[in-house]
Amino acid sequence: MADIFDAYALADAWDEMFERPGEVRTAYEPVLAALQPIEPGELRFRADQMARAFTDRGVTYAFAGEERPWPLDLVPRILDALEWDFVQRGVAQRVRALEAYLADAYGPCRAFEDGVVPWRLLLGSPHFHRAAHGVEPPGGVRIHVAGIDLVRDEAGDFRVLEDNVRVPSGVSYVIENRRAMTRVFPSLFDGQHVVPVDGYPARLLAALRAAAPEGTADPRVVVLTPGPSNAAYFEHALLARLMGVQLVEGHDLVCRNHRVWMRTTKGEVPVHVVYRRLDDDFLDPLHFRPDSVIGCPGIMTAALAGKVTLANAVGNGIADDKLLYTYVPDLIRYYLGEEPVLPNVESYRPDEPGQLDAVLDQLDKLVIKPVDGAGGQGIVIGPKADAKTLARTRKAVAADPRGFIAQRPVALSTSPTLAGDRMAPRHIDLRPFAVNDGTDVWVLPGGLTRVALQEGNLIVNSSQGGGSKDTWVLAEGPADGPAALPADDAPPAVAPRQLGPDGAPTAVQEGAQQ
Repeated sequence: MADIFDAYALADAWDEMFERPGEVRTAYEPVLAALQPIEPGELRFRADQMARAFTDRGVTYAFAGEERPWPLDLVPRILDALEWDFVQRGVAQRVRALEAYLADAYGPCRAFEDGVVPWRLLLGSPHFHRAAHGVEPPGGVRIHVAGIDLVRDEAGDFRVLEDNVRVPSGVSYVIENRRAMTRVFPSLFDGQHVVPVDGYPARLLAALRAAAPEGTADPRVVVLTPGPSNAAYFEHALLARLMGVQLVEGHDLVCRNHRVWMRTTKGEVPVHVVYRRLDDDFLDPLHFRPDSVIGCPGIMTAALAGKVTLANAVGNGIADDKLLYTYVPDLIRYYLGEEPVLPNVESYRPDEPGQLDAVLDQLDKLVIKPVDGAGGQGIVIGPKADAKTLARTRKAVAADPRGFIAQRPVALSTSPTLAGDRMAPRHIDLRPFAVNDGTDVWVLPGGLTRVALQEGNLIVNSSQGGGSKDTWVLAEGPADGPAALPADDAPPAVAPRQLGPDGAPTAVQEGAQQ
């Protein structure tokens, strides 16, 4: 019988499953034992089964102008209880520091007065919105949901790669990955105590309800989506359904007398919390882009009046500016009085005196990132770039030093991934998701592991052809088997608000269920 791991050759990076050739890490022993006896053809069949299941459920993504099933690899990424404790402490610490920074930047600006962060970083950010200055959100929460991207370096240590505190996406794939793995490959879970991930919607809903304006007796939460053409629409619809709340578009809402109302077939009902999944620029044409047709006119005025809560808050982009990323360790010390649990990747700031020349002199040895980039776009990996790309990058950085940071190339850790009919090492990262309810920062056990499916590629984003893995956090104690997820036709974990003011179904609820 063929062993799909026979030809597995470790890459020049930390490998998640193997300590050295033929020596598996303890947490992976049951998974390796379950996979080794399986013929390559059977593994490929199961992978194809998952792809068909994802297509049937609409779990797809756009790549090269084509809708494709979400690529999930069969080999899970595993973190033991001690590793996860370290990760979640570091992520929660980072979120608390960024919350403090946002409150400061839109308030007294102490960190700028004290010289911890330069004024030019704030005033030069395109995401700084004066309309958000002085706003005190309920519970002091501006980051209701965060996605903090982590990588393992060559020594196996976790490092923060970037912060996402505007409208981070991907948690739906965490839920769907686990659903698919428990159905298509249940034997992998034998003997493992894997912490479930299906509690996320309830946690998110509780945090959103806690963020309602003061004095709201029974908060109504909605998920605001740009619409079906958005790449993350599946996630918007899934979270709305699992939370039992309405999925709405801008035209479903109306603002009047500084309040937000939702149109239904039987009249208008008040809205207290809007979990918005569109960028600041498109949220309110009266305050931001006047040509936006997907937002809701007046919703920002209602938020400023304290009559509705926007989650995440407007203006959060100043906290996930990649240039600010380089200051976060100092902000942790300044605001929290703690040492950072999770270190950054070593970085340069080209806008600082002397650092621009240092960056340009070793451009071919660094990773260059636009501070406002997303989805892996605009990243130049110096050691792998050709002369033309380096020349173009040199010109761009010299013309706009504030627009870029430079980092030491990190050999992202690798994990065995099905490539054809064999296992091969592929580079991965990890995006844990944190939910802040004002009293606690809860981190979803696991998060989204993204994998670069092409050999040697370091860019893991799905928009660049990457895939994903189910991320397991192992709990201490006896194995109970995987927690069952609700069946497709089962009611959501949280009872939905499905009725209009007179007990009739609302128009938006009917649309959300389609």
